[in-house]
Amino acid sequence: MAGHPPVDLVMPAVQWERLRSHLFRDDGDEHGAVIAAGLVESDGGSRILAREVHLAVDGVDYVAGDRGYRMLTADFVRDVALHCRDERLCYLAVHNHFGCESVEFSGTDLRSHERGYPALRDILQGPLVGGLVFAENAVAGDLWFADRRQPLRSAIVHGASTQRMYPRAPGQDSKTNERFDRQARLFGDRGQSLLGELRVGIIGLGGVGSIANELFSRLGVGHLSLVDPEDLELSNVPRVVGSTVCDVGIPKVEIARRVALASNPAAHVDTLTDSVVEDQVARHLRTCDVLVLAADTMQARLVVNALAHQFLIPTYQIGSKVQVDRASGAVLDVFSVVRPILPGSSGCLLCNGLINADRLAEEAVSDGERRAQRYVDEQAVVAPSVITLNAVGAAIACNEVMMRTVGLHSKHGGDFVYIDGRTGGFRHEVPRRDPNCPECGWTRPSRFARGDEVRLPTRARGSGS
Repeated sequence: MAGHPPVDLVMPAVQWERLRSHLFRDDGDEHGAVIAAGLVESDGGSRILAREVHLAVDGVDYVAGDRGYRMLTADFVRDVALHCRDERLCYLAVHNHFGCESVEFSGTDLRSHERGYPALRDILQGPLVGGLVFAENAVAGDLWFADRRQPLRSAIVHGASTQRMYPRAPGQDSKTNERFDRQARLFGDRGQSLLGELRVGIIGLGGVGSIANELFSRLGVGHLSLVDPEDLELSNVPRVVGSTVCDVGIPKVEIARRVALASNPAAHVDTLTDSVVEDQVARHLRTCDVLVLAADTMQARLVVNALAHQFLIPTYQIGSKVQVDRASGAVLDVFSVVRPILPGSSGCLLCNGLINADRLAEEAVSDGERRAQRYVDEQAVVAPSVITLNAVGAAIACNEVMMRTVGLHSKHGGDFVYIDGRTGGFRHEVPRRDPNCPECGWTRPSRFARGDEVRLPTRARGSGS
């Protein structure tokens, strides 16, 4: 087991609540289920992505065991395993033990895995089978890959706040670095440690993304992946945090890297001077904990929306917009916007009509990345853009990420939020969700939680499309 990158389970809250209510009842008994899941593997670690929960009916699918207390019936295992094989999903058998903050498999459990999982892995013809055992706030896993067997490190549940479960409750975190003392007084040393473990990808390091980068680095986020293909232009300087006129011609990601490390020298910062539309760039972001979309091409929206749902990554689209009358030049509307994209909880950009097919076609022909900062329809007109408008949306999104990470957020929904730049008023919009959406839906054709099994809507380098 030693030497392999860690493995985590990621679950949307709606899946976890359904499973938890099935496992932990007032009857004091064990119950069973199977999670069908996608998988993403990278050099830094693997993630199992819960797509479906198959509940075993007591006395029908989950019965008294031949060698242990309870077991899944052969018919139930066969039916779900064949489904997982056909859908190219991982198979994880689940049951519960009692207790709260720690859990482990019994010897009987492990012996049953050794008898059954090699054959089950052959039936699935896939990368992973395994078992999970849950307590109320703990989980342990025995995972059988094609080339190895290893334990589960943790389970991550994305809900109103992000919940993390381990085989045993983490020990007391060491005292927070003095640099973060004042903020740790809000959410404690453990909260600061969680921020230090967070992996955030920021797509677009212009006016909005540069502010998000500054805020996350000052919060102590430990790993930042920064994506932007552009160099700084003179007209960017008033909006790009940390830039000066001497930086004109320097890649925006390098300026952002400098800002991040100045604020948090311990951070690990990756820079990708290319578009997220390129396949190798998008794949680099697959194991992020949070994505921030601050580039406004339709191609970027398409790819990041797919990343969010295919790999179960909470994502925030942030922007500001100034609507101008084309004839008179009069300012019609000024607002900032934050759109959470929360897999399993809220609708996606496609469901809400925010990925325009005509614009996608135009960008594919005319290199839309060059227009990433344009906010009006006519290409010849560069719309106004002001740092204060950008800062409003960036602050709201970064604050929500912080609160969810440290466990202080209390709202389940993922409302789109619009802030009027002239009145300061807030407008909340409940996003639509199409259950049959090919991106965020749970029906068979969708990419939801499919992991590496489905190709992202990216382009290979040099393809030109």
